[in-house]
Amino acid sequence: MGGDAVRMMAKIETGERLESPDEMTPEYREALVHLMTMQADSELAGGYGYVPWIMKAPTVEEKLVVAQIVKDEMRHAKVMYDLLADLGFDVEAHVRPHEQEFGRRIDDPEADIGTARLSTDKRVNIFYYPIDTWADFVMFNFCMDRGAGHQLEDVRHSSYGPWRRGVEGIFKEEKMHIRHGELWVRRLAENPASRDEAERTLHKWYVRTMNIFGRPGTPRNRLYRQLGLKLRDNDEVRRTFSEEVRGLIEPLGWRLPDWRPNWERLPEEAQIPG
Repeated sequence: MGGDAVRMMAKIETGERLESPDEMTPEYREALVHLMTMQADSELAGGYGYVPWIMKAPTVEEKLVVAQIVKDEMRHAKVMYDLLADLGFDVEAHVRPHEQEFGRRIDDPEADIGTARLSTDKRVNIFYYPIDTWADFVMFNFCMDRGAGHQLEDVRHSSYGPWRRGVEGIFKEEKMHIRHGELWVRRLAENPASRDEAERTLHKWYVRTMNIFGRPGTPRNRLYRQLGLKLRDNDEVRRTFSEEVRGLIEPLGWRLPDWRPNWERLPEEAQIPG
């Protein structure tokens, strides 16, 4: 390990934050850019997927809520791309070729693409699934935004100071999206006309969200933890998410579906959604 790496690791191990590219080794910068690009692309793709629901939301009040969520996601994307630009990343050159792809969704809403990515951007693959019903929108807030929150909890302790500070506002807004999902889950569960469809939709998005967290004990995750870019193993974050969901839905008389991982199909690393 060279002198620059020794000095960098000494800062990280004592809890000091890195504040500029000059303090980073190439390995650290590569890992950081990779993780932040996944988050930025997911924020942008997620916002695009919500846009139609401004018009289709069930009430005028909910149209405003959806519009605010879209605004939040676009702001999150801007925050992340600005952080990447500060590291010398060419944001326009990255976004421009993917512009149409960020809005792409698969045609069959019941299809299972597993953990595959269907284009060359770095969004979490759950954003390829369409949001076709209000129950889909609700369960996306309830499951996926919650999964994002659990991933971002690690970022709130990141060894890179600008990312850590930038994600604080993102985290607060994601919590608002999650609460919107919780409110509507209760409403759908308490209404006999919507209860069964809502539970089926929960199962669909729960399984998809469980796939985003990556395999346990991977070399890449160990590297991220060593560099202070992650705190926990992928499977620890997944279990925390799952138990939280269980505690919320069992009082409603619902049960979680079985999730049987094919570890070889899951990606090595967790995906940072937004």
